[in-house]
Amino acid sequence: MKYFLAAFFLTLLYACGNPAPDQKQMPLLPELTIAAIHAAYEAGEYTAEDLATAYLARMDSLNGPLNAITYRNPEALADARRLDEEFVATGKLRPLHGIPLLVKDNINTAGLPTTAGALALKDFVAEDDAFIIKRLREAGAIIIAKTNMAEWAFSAMHTESSTFGTTRNPYNLAYVPAGSSGGTAAAIASNLATIGLGTDTGNSIRGPSSHNALVGFRTTLGLISREGIVPLYLRNDVVGPMCRTVADATRMMQAMTGYDPADPITQRGADHANIDYTGSLDLDGLKGARIGVLRELSEADVHPEISALFNQALADMERLGATVVDPVVVPNFAELRKSQWCETFRADLEDFLATYVKNDSIATLEDIVRIGSNNDYARRNVTFSLTKEGRYGDLPEPCGDTYTDARRIAFRDAIERTMDSLELDAIVYPSWNHPPALIDSFEVQYLGDNSQIICPHTGQPGFSVPMGYTTGDLPAGIQFLGRMFSEPTLVKLCYGFEQGTLHRKEPNPK
Repeated sequence: MKYFLAAFFLTLLYACGNPAPDQKQMPLLPELTIAAIHAAYEAGEYTAEDLATAYLARMDSLNGPLNAITYRNPEALADARRLDEEFVATGKLRPLHGIPLLVKDNINTAGLPTTAGALALKDFVAEDDAFIIKRLREAGAIIIAKTNMAEWAFSAMHTESSTFGTTRNPYNLAYVPAGSSGGTAAAIASNLATIGLGTDTGNSIRGPSSHNALVGFRTTLGLISREGIVPLYLRNDVVGPMCRTVADATRMMQAMTGYDPADPITQRGADHANIDYTGSLDLDGLKGARIGVLRELSEADVHPEISALFNQALADMERLGATVVDPVVVPNFAELRKSQWCETFRADLEDFLATYVKNDSIATLEDIVRIGSNNDYARRNVTFSLTKEGRYGDLPEPCGDTYTDARRIAFRDAIERTMDSLELDAIVYPSWNHPPALIDSFEVQYLGDNSQIICPHTGQPGFSVPMGYTTGDLPAGIQFLGRMFSEPTLVKLCYGFEQGTLHRKEPNPK
């Protein structure tokens, strides 16, 4: 620990006392975990203010080429000092006490802009924190900064906003970090804070986590509130952790669960709010597990290097004590997955504008179009939403939530019946079947995104965990799909896999 402490403060002094050095020469803070930070606080080795200062200095040095950070919290150090004073007075640490947190720029954070990457919201500062931000603050987290995102969260492919431009992948700056939570992903992968927060409409937690060697949790729809979040399609939207370890993501998830009257769907998860999810962090989490392989996804136009990593992951699971059931066939899967998307952007966004922005000149989707965008991809999607409404494919079925929409229920029932018949604990597939795309060619290289196919529609939880790297040290992730509210099981499986393979490594940007 003495070596750590010396390295920590050398990093801090180097960062604060030198002009922005070349990125490759900058000493790296260790990839700290919540548990390690709390142990250091208890040992008196450094304070929350020390840690927040070090992360802010690291942002000075590394954020330039990444373009991951949007707004820094000017109260971060004051918040850290208050937490330090509380610890001195009480001798007790809250669950996330003094842990620096990054927040995606579509989540209301009092005192900081919430732009969703769009010109229309570039001056919007929320009066109050979103429900989950309140929960995270109550747990002791320090909001240190907000992160860039794909404008309005439309793009799963890349992260480009009108407010802050393009975010790059820290493992290779020529490549995308995926979207839309690419700012959080790139920043957490580069160790600009301890934990991060993203949102996921179709892919946007799990895809960027896969592309940045992170752990990303898309939880069951209804477990965590979406109040105070700029929506894309609220019927699909989830907010969740993006972290470097399963343990950190689990601790963060646990702090966010809970019923919120402002988001009625959380009534469905009320019975799961007080579970000790950290109790599922079992080193032998794969022992005795039954894992199904959905080859219908994993073999769909798969890149050979991703295929090799995935098959090695299956072999690793068997080595770690799991029974791999390969393949798993979900009856009528190809048909059930069709026509699941519904266009609800106008209604959802206009409700957010009326509830939070309260500005007559920014009240409708037409106002958004009038104000404009610097991003061609976002502009096309917003314009499309002017005239499109309802279910894609123009089918007559109404668009409901995951608990009332007949098509969504049928899809979920088919998957869960298959899992039950085979006594599966989870189904696995690559989070992406192809490596990250080049930034300059992201639309033509957008291939293999598996995250959009099941979870956003069925409401089931999907957790992405690192499974290795393709040529050029570009990360790849494996996804664990569970039954509704099976987060304890997924934590156990993902932790066992993570700890049995240890794929996570720091980026060395090229």
